[in-house]
Amino acid sequence: MTETSSTLRTLIVDDEPLAIERLKVICRDLPDIEVAGSALDGAEALRLAGALAPDLVLLDMTMPELDGLSVARSLARADNPPAVIFVTAHDNFAVEAFDLDAVDYVLKPVTPERLERAVARAVARRGTRASGGTEWLSEFWVPYRSELLRIAAADVDRIDAERDYVRLHVGPRSYLLLQTVSGLEARLDPDRFIRLHRSTILRRDRITGLRHDGLGVWSAELDDGSAVRIGRTYLARAKAMAGR
Repeated sequence: MTETSSTLRTLIVDDEPLAIERLKVICRDLPDIEVAGSALDGAEALRLAGALAPDLVLLDMTMPELDGLSVARSLARADNPPAVIFVTAHDNFAVEAFDLDAVDYVLKPVTPERLERAVARAVARRGTRASGGTEWLSEFWVPYRSELLRIAAADVDRIDAERDYVRLHVGPRSYLLLQTVSGLEARLDPDRFIRLHRSTILRRDRITGLRHDGLGVWSAELDDGSAVRIGRTYLARAKAMAGR
């Protein structure tokens, strides 16, 4: 990909003019961005998006009348939707951003380094789409205390359902995320993760073997010495994984 083709035509949307100016200043030093325009509200953002066809939208979350989530939902319905990076002072919309497949969720005050990382992800995502590659979920944003933690999907050992939430197990720690197991299963790379129970998804490389417990009951043995019972519905895929 050439430098020109990797440059993202960018629309900045924020109801605070000073916030727009700050983002413009930061963007001037980022080689992957060309600021094509700015909007002070959601309705103007959608009008400009239709006229400018941006590759990327830096989008504030809380705006009067049409908020950032509503704008992102409308943009997602376009034939060639732009990537969206939410830029907000609020950390309590990360789950909604996750559902809308936003590239990133950057908290104010924005630093050049943080925005540069977010833009790099947008460039990488466009490269994946241009090459026709399949884009599986690569990371999670998890609310934790007063911040948002970024957890790589590759670091998640196991995912368990807990009512309306899922629990992500990452080494000795675990984190709750407002998602469903079925919703996550559809977005995780099946070469890396496998669902073996209606309530459990496992990382494939953590599975060391399958054990027959009798009476048609099977378990997956994990590399930490524990075992997870395999649901009858998922037994065929477990055996297929083992080449049986």
